[in-house]
Amino acid sequence: MIGRLRGTPAGRSSDGLLLDVSGVGYLVAATPGVMRRAEGGGEITVDTFLHVREDTLQLYGFADGSERELFTQLLTVSGIGPKVALAVVSGSPAAELRRAILLEDHARFQVIPGIGKKTAERIVLELKDKVAFAGDDQMAPVGEEAPAHLDARDALVELGYSVLEAEQRLADVDPDLPPAERVRLALRAA
Repeated sequence: MIGRLRGTPAGRSSDGLLLDVSGVGYLVAATPGVMRRAEGGGEITVDTFLHVREDTLQLYGFADGSERELFTQLLTVSGIGPKVALAVVSGSPAAELRRAILLEDHARFQVIPGIGKKTAERIVLELKDKVAFAGDDQMAPVGEEAPAHLDARDALVELGYSVLEAEQRLADVDPDLPPAERVRLALRAA
């Protein structure tokens, strides 16, 4: 298995990033984090996952090990293939996606192209026990405060914000406040 590549970006295509490693070009379907690092030029290191099928070998590239770990966990969910798993991992930071799984936040996954309500529910159901959550001060709380956070986020979504925009607005608001106050402060900051 090819677990990591270090090389120089040699081009892009609709299929991904072409990475030149000692004269050999590897085509890697990569997350936006990898693509941003490739724009800087120079040598980059990419964590990879080699997906093997009977008709093809495909490399998937990740900015760090946590993205790759979440990708491999998503592959264990029935009905999720590597392209959909890459879309999920590309949509938000891995820590936020893990938090969404722990909070049973189906809406976070439904905004990703290729994921409907049933697939989002399956992701949460099958991964909830597998996801190891590392706390992050910028994340919304997990526990008793979680429903209040979801209430505030859903209120912003009802007002026209996307799920991601609502999360970003609420990230700067004190999580200990009641949902209505959090919404009011998030709107005021907008």
